[in-house]
Amino acid sequence: MSDRRSEKRWDVCLDAVWDGKSGNYVARVTDLSEGGCYVDTMGEAQVGEVLVFKLQLPDGDWLALTGEVAHQTPPLGFGLRFVTLSDEQREKLNSLLDHLQPISS
Repeated sequence: MSDRRSEKRWDVCLDAVWDGKSGNYVARVTDLSEGGCYVDTMGEAQVGEVLVFKLQLPDGDWLALTGEVAHQTPPLGFGLRFVTLSDEQREKLNSLLDHLQPISS
């Protein structure tokens, strides 16, 4: 099976919170791209569920995003595909990804 991801993915360790049908949870994002992320959490979400998701930026601010659960690996977490990003959200996400790139790329 081929990897359907087209964006560069970055290994990260960023705090996050998310709200879904089963409640609200704290989490950690361990993999991030322009199109989505992996959410390391004890909370369970169903594939196809749309979540409100907040990612803590390195400067302490929070970036609110909406995502659809693409796959899950209970009790470890799930993959989230970002949906309906505004221009401002996309700009902040790209700024974060630029910040994560090594200087000598």
